[in-house]
Amino acid sequence: MSKQNEVVVTEVFNGALSADDLHQLADTLEQAVAQGASIGFVPPFGHTQALAFWQKLIPGFISGDRRLLVARLNGKIVGTVQLAVSQPANGIHRADVNKLMVHPDARRLGIARSLMEAIEQVARSAGKKLLVLDTISDGAAQGLYTSLGYEISGRIPDYAMSTAGELEPTTVMFKILE
Repeated sequence: MSKQNEVVVTEVFNGALSADDLHQLADTLEQAVAQGASIGFVPPFGHTQALAFWQKLIPGFISGDRRLLVARLNGKIVGTVQLAVSQPANGIHRADVNKLMVHPDARRLGIARSLMEAIEQVARSAGKKLLVLDTISDGAAQGLYTSLGYEISGRIPDYAMSTAGELEPTTVMFKILE
């Protein structure tokens, strides 16, 4: 990869997001939803809603209950993933991987894989031994997770509404960290 297309993955500490960062995160979310990403939102969905989503999460990033990684391509945020580390007492060993997304203009560059590899390192450093996630069944993300060593726990029919308004199944996956 040439320097002009350098992807850098970093953790955002203490919710330290500039206004520009928030708008870039909102744009990534908005564009991912527009391309049909099953990440919890359905049309109509625009920049205002995407910005509100990110702003609502800042207290969790500040408290450390939720960890945020961003991927920057040539300095611009084009991908992100979150780790929900705060769990009940009987689940202190596990964390949930949430909202992996890559801006459509930056796909097929290995950004999602880099984000997932980095979030596993964050989880290990937080003392987590088990990661859990869910994804649209049989989608591209499921293939990525499988290639990273995640196993299928089960499949739930009609779990979430797609951006096209249809109910879709989700696959619950897990990975035991070494």
